[in-house]
Amino acid sequence: MSLRPDLALIAHLVPNDTRVLDLGCGDGTLLAHLIAEHGCAGTGVEIDPQKVLAAVAAGVPVMELDLDSDLELFASESYETVVLSRTVQTLLRPKVVLREMARISGRLIVSVPNFGLLQHRLRLLRGRMPMSKELPHYWYETPNLRFTTLVEVEQLFAELGLVIDQRINLSLAGEPLGKRFRAANLRAGAAVYVLSR
Repeated sequence: MSLRPDLALIAHLVPNDTRVLDLGCGDGTLLAHLIAEHGCAGTGVEIDPQKVLAAVAAGVPVMELDLDSDLELFASESYETVVLSRTVQTLLRPKVVLREMARISGRLIVSVPNFGLLQHRLRLLRGRMPMSKELPHYWYETPNLRFTTLVEVEQLFAELGLVIDQRINLSLAGEPLGKRFRAANLRAGAAVYVLSR
């Protein structure tokens, strides 16, 4: 099974043989990989019924729930890692969801697109809404409700008492950009964060 580059990176960050909660799991691709290749046990959460069916068809344990309101169903410390990949910007209540994630597990992996990317800023200066591989939708079709930069999402993490253990900047193709990469808020298409309480 071939994973998107950002999902392959996330899979690499999840310890083997652990319990994983994948929030906004889509068709279950990441969780199926973690179960098959990393010996993990886990659960996916998805709101889109078509994606839930696809995950079930792939043999992934999945629950059809709303992340904005249903995470209290999970017990505190019930998973070793909680993943939220390319989803935080689609939430109505991202602060509440991140707080609930920290209650469910002491280790979080969160990936976010960077709306502060220089090419997005230049499109805005030309009177156009940002579009890229990370943001492929026209403004009137986008699932995104929140538009943040890496600087601002990191401020939210700090406000919630979440410690950034690792930040991996990604190119527009989803590939890691390396440790010497600078000016991420202007140049990274997205970032993956490993967080702890």
